[in-house]
Amino acid sequence: MQSGIYVALSSQMALERRLTTIADNLANVNTTGFRGTEVKFDQVLSNTQNKLNAKVAFVSQGNDYLSTDNGELQNTGNLFDFAVKGDAWFGLNTPAGLVLTRDGRFTMTDSGALVSVRGFPVVDPGGGPIQLDPAGGAPTVSSDGTVSQNGKRMGQIGLYDADVGKGFLRYENSGILPTDTPQPVVDRSNVGVAQGYLENSNVNGMREMTQLIEVNRAFDSISTLTSSSEGTLTDAIKTLGGSQ
Repeated sequence: MQSGIYVALSSQMALERRLTTIADNLANVNTTGFRGTEVKFDQVLSNTQNKLNAKVAFVSQGNDYLSTDNGELQNTGNLFDFAVKGDAWFGLNTPAGLVLTRDGRFTMTDSGALVSVRGFPVVDPGGGPIQLDPAGGAPTVSSDGTVSQNGKRMGQIGLYDADVGKGFLRYENSGILPTDTPQPVVDRSNVGVAQGYLENSNVNGMREMTQLIEVNRAFDSISTLTSSSEGTLTDAIKTLGGSQ
């Protein structure tokens, strides 16, 4: 009976973890370049101390991973808006190090630096900043990320890849700090840059709301089951105590 309570508690912990990710996804359903978080749960087997040496399946707390679905591209017509085509990321130089993002809302500072909407320098494939001519107007960017002004090559927007399955931290909503060291993407025909476009969040709001309702119902059901089991255990103890 106690094993059943422990299994129910492990399920509640897993559901609470899922509720947290769903809430974060819903909060960023309109965040440019945001990729939703999913949770992978594993089954953990444990031998209970009983005559049958039965195995009881518990639920792990789960491991977060990023959804790999691409968000819808929106044509903005702004020459300082960019979207990544394919499975790659823009690179930003931040106080925390190299941050990867799909948010391509860039701008040019008075000194000519190409920066993100948060003011972080956009980096080239080598990790260096991109310097533009402040008097040269909006740049032209080709599909491979090459940046030009008035026909003159000024640099290249770097695209990066990393194995986010090894772990990551969120940074400034759309940004991530992967555990794996990001590597520049080189000579991949299925990856590129689209100028004048932005990538919307890949979170499906209706799907997340449906999952939120389902997870809440499951949490309530397990809470009711746990309370019932605890009551049964208490009654059994009282009965055994009264029979002595």
